[in-house]
Amino acid sequence: MTDVAPKPHDAEVRGARLRWTEVGDGPTVVWAHGMTSSGWAQERSGMFDWSPVSAAGHRVVRYDARGHGESSGTTEEAAYTWPELAQDLLALLDQIAPGEQVDGMGSSMGTATLIYAALAEPQRFRRLVLTSAPTAWQTRPAQAELYRSFATLIETQGLAAFTQVAESADLPVPEPFVGLDRSAAAPQVSEALAPTILRGAAISDLPPIDAIRALEVPVLLLPWSDDPGHPVSTSQALLDALPDARLQLGQKLTELQGWGRIAAEFLAE
Repeated sequence: MTDVAPKPHDAEVRGARLRWTEVGDGPTVVWAHGMTSSGWAQERSGMFDWSPVSAAGHRVVRYDARGHGESSGTTEEAAYTWPELAQDLLALLDQIAPGEQVDGMGSSMGTATLIYAALAEPQRFRRLVLTSAPTAWQTRPAQAELYRSFATLIETQGLAAFTQVAESADLPVPEPFVGLDRSAAAPQVSEALAPTILRGAAISDLPPIDAIRALEVPVLLLPWSDDPGHPVSTSQALLDALPDARLQLGQKLTELQGWGRIAAEFLAE
């Protein structure tokens, strides 16, 4: 059973107001969500269940990234690049977990955010759980072009047109998403900011492999299969580069929903 969303809090972070919540007591674990989602949306859709982490004796912090969910945003594309989102996260942690070494869990954009944050301040993080690593390096340009086309679509036809394309029955559904309530995964961004967020993602990429090799934090990689936007090849490249990493592939929705237990076991080591 998933955690129940508690009373929200707000923090002023680098020109934006970030909404965050906390569940449980103990060492802090911060959850960084995927693009166009929010702190709780992926769990509400039935994709994940992180309640085993809080049940295992952790304070789980979920936050809405800049421009997502109930957080405010700005109109500069550069503010939504992964290195800048990492600086948002570090500044948030300065306020809500000052001086504490934390664990991090992320999905897609959140995974990229955590990688950049851990490279910037490796002493801040004890362990990382990185799910659904996004397209990167050689596979990034095609995805960037798709994001730019979506940004133009929203500007010309509105956010509803983007949502319709994303939920189109004509698009193949990755095997791990079969059975997922796709309507519950509606974009958690405003029509005004969505194009800026997408263009920020389009000019983002993961750090060079040589930089990633310097990250000595233990990492659990949890990719899912059959999704060109999150190819297993990215997670495999991270596995090969990271000094201390392991990988477990999710091929069915029930496996994704079990990642909370797997993460709790990893964080208990």
